[in-house]
Amino acid sequence: MALLVRLLALALALALGPAATLAGPAKSPYQLVLQHSQLRGRQHGPNVCAVQKLIGTNKKYFTNCKQWYQRKICGKSTVISYECCPGYEKVPGEKGCPAALPLSNLYETLGVVGSTTTQLYTDRTEKLRPEMEGPGSFTIFAPSNEAWASLPAEVLDSLVSNVNIELLNALRYHMVDRRVLTDELKHGMALTSMYQNSNIQIHHYPNGIITVNCARLLKADHHATNGVVHLIDKVISTITNNIQQIIEIEDTFETLRAAVAASGLNTVLEGDGQFTLLAPTNEAFEKIPAETLNRILGDPEALRDLLNNHILKSAMCAEAIIAGVSMETLGGTTLEVGCSGDMLTINGKAIISNKDILATNGVIHFIDELLIPDSAKTLFELAAESDVSTAVDLFRQAGLGTHLSGNERVTLLAPLNSVFKDGTPRLDAQTRSLLLNHIVKDQVASKYLYHGQTLDTLGGKKLRVFVYRNSLCIENSCIAAHDKRGRYGSLFTMDRMLTPPMGTVMDILKGDSRFSMLVAAIQSAGLTETLNREGVYTVFAPTNEAFQAMPPEELNKLLGNAKELANILKYHVGDEILVSGGIGALVRLKSLQGDKLEVSSKNNVVNVNKEPVAEADIMATNGVVHVITTILQPPANRPQERGDELADSALEIFKQASAFSRVRSLLGSCLSGTALGPLFGSMKGLSRS
Repeated sequence: MALLVRLLALALALALGPAATLAGPAKSPYQLVLQHSQLRGRQHGPNVCAVQKLIGTNKKYFTNCKQWYQRKICGKSTVISYECCPGYEKVPGEKGCPAALPLSNLYETLGVVGSTTTQLYTDRTEKLRPEMEGPGSFTIFAPSNEAWASLPAEVLDSLVSNVNIELLNALRYHMVDRRVLTDELKHGMALTSMYQNSNIQIHHYPNGIITVNCARLLKADHHATNGVVHLIDKVISTITNNIQQIIEIEDTFETLRAAVAASGLNTVLEGDGQFTLLAPTNEAFEKIPAETLNRILGDPEALRDLLNNHILKSAMCAEAIIAGVSMETLGGTTLEVGCSGDMLTINGKAIISNKDILATNGVIHFIDELLIPDSAKTLFELAAESDVSTAVDLFRQAGLGTHLSGNERVTLLAPLNSVFKDGTPRLDAQTRSLLLNHIVKDQVASKYLYHGQTLDTLGGKKLRVFVYRNSLCIENSCIAAHDKRGRYGSLFTMDRMLTPPMGTVMDILKGDSRFSMLVAAIQSAGLTETLNREGVYTVFAPTNEAFQAMPPEELNKLLGNAKELANILKYHVGDEILVSGGIGALVRLKSLQGDKLEVSSKNNVVNVNKEPVAEADIMATNGVVHVITTILQPPANRPQERGDELADSALEIFKQASAFSRVRSLLGSCLSGTALGPLFGSMKGLSRS
């Protein structure tokens, strides 16, 4: 076996070629995207890359597989163009880009990559051009010509009016005194610039985009004799303040500043790390009802949850967002960060008013709407965002609102609005009692519920939990959506009104005139004690109509034979609790008689042995009752099924005989002429008999 495994491994290695046996280091996300662009451009010749250009702009992106098929960036259409991959150039009369760019010094390479403005400003300084043309090894993140042109006029004027200090320092901040290629640019790293050793923040995202102080790297790894040039889409500036310091100096963060101080999160926002702060402005706080805002600001735990929901665990620059991506917050929740054209979106909403404010420990985006997590909300606030508003209005009208808005630890079992499509129940003492039994005394989570667990309600009832393969139910009502956990209460969205058990199975049958004949039959068969004691039963209860539909002779014969009657009745009782919401396509439920019942559900109609259930889910303390209008017959009592069983037995015998015949033929060919031949001959005789 070991030899076989080695041979298979060798064959696989040979089939995959040298790449499989001599695998190099893993490629970076940028290199993988560049490789995909080369793959898409190869039909146009060697070293041709496919790039996606946003229609109506000069923005270009190397394409990954998903973008290639979607043809969109931030929801906007793109066109595909083909150009030389970085480091290559065209040759007249030749297909593609077969020639490598000639190596020259950094200064001349700036012109080759499309940063002639950087060349121009380098000339204006007295010291920098000789350095770029001389010996050494440097990296320059060179702004494109468009990047320089987009600078505010006053900023550009201040640079060019003092070329040997301001302009020189700005250019030196774009440089590193060693060669740094993209495979070394790791997410969250800092490079030391040639201006006062100030840090440059590098982020290398899974989608292949690399940012330098949130400027996107456009063309990378252009080698020079004395270093390397990377073209970027912005002029970058030094970063001096951490996130907390920026909050302190921005007038629009007055409320945020007070909230951060009250929560104690200032130590996080001024510490080490790389975060994204989605910073709510004063206007964002003003949009929240005063009662809600005061409640959260006065509750340290809710306030901390609120602020943690605005802090992403990693720095995310706007230029890195080209499609929706889920980001985790410090609070453990996830936010969907996306884009629509030039606008960033949070959970699909364009609420970011100012983006990419850089800090030493991350980046800040201003938002004009608060992102309140579930963990900071009351049950009323959770319900307002769910499809249970009708039920919540009922609780409020019944005077139970204090349980849903205070600091009481409860779980609300709220039926969907669709449950009340035919109207809401009349509010009386009975309805109020029923609503109280929809409020569990503790704050629970569905992921911790288990089969057979009981939950105490404010109405004094004990509710049972039933766990099925594809559903989780509490009594007759099943959970229809993921539960939401608020500050003090949890919200379970339920598929129907819950009906707590009101007595044993026998109590229910005795209390309903539809079952008088069934009750008499149970008593005659001696099953009263069984259906009164503790247990877990599913009873398919035939109505009087079902008994009366039997021929009188058969009915009298059945009622006069206690043993046969008990056998029939036990076949109507399953040995576990099965509510309608737990059935699914088909469930085979073992009966007390021993045979199995086939229970199915389709279009909200429950069937047992293909007979429809007239009324489902009458809950009892020791089970559940489903009403049927026919008498179910065990398989042994069905003539057709007895014939089917005989046919199945005959078919099985035939299959075994055929298999024996095949084995006999095989052995005959193998044992012929051996010492076992005579024994095989006796087997032939046995098979014929």
